[in-house]
Amino acid sequence: MKKMVAEVSIIMGSQTDWSVMSDASFVLDELNITHEKKIISAHRTPDRMSEFAKSAASNGIKVIIAGAGGAAHLPGMVASYTQIPVLGVPIETQALKGLDSLYSIVQMPAGIPVATFAIGHAGAKNSALFAAKILSLENKNISNSLKKWRKNQSEKVALYPSN
Repeated sequence: MKKMVAEVSIIMGSQTDWSVMSDASFVLDELNITHEKKIISAHRTPDRMSEFAKSAASNGIKVIIAGAGGAAHLPGMVASYTQIPVLGVPIETQALKGLDSLYSIVQMPAGIPVATFAIGHAGAKNSALFAAKILSLENKNISNSLKKWRKNQSEKVALYPSN
């Protein structure tokens, strides 16, 4: 049986981030997009991070979704090592409710872009949908899955409010 190569990598700074980042995985599953999930900390596993980022393209990864909280250096550091699009998801923190994470990810210096999404669950879901849009440019199956997913979302919205 041929092993499917992941096109998207979902990475996060710690296990606690999975409660949010699992939403990205769920959306990618719904769209039948192969993906992998890894814990890679910019601060606690810097060698793992640099090795991952430097080898992602040669491993078939086309988009990286990186979730991080607090200092949230993971998306930017990974982006500095690769030309693959990096989509940053700020994770909510107790102290500053994720604003620290958002500011860290969105304030990248010129030349190291990271597409930044909303704090938390909405950001994780939208990052997966954005990854699908990127992949759909060259993959008709993903394009069709995305169109079907969007149609299903529209059909779930009632025309009239219930009493």
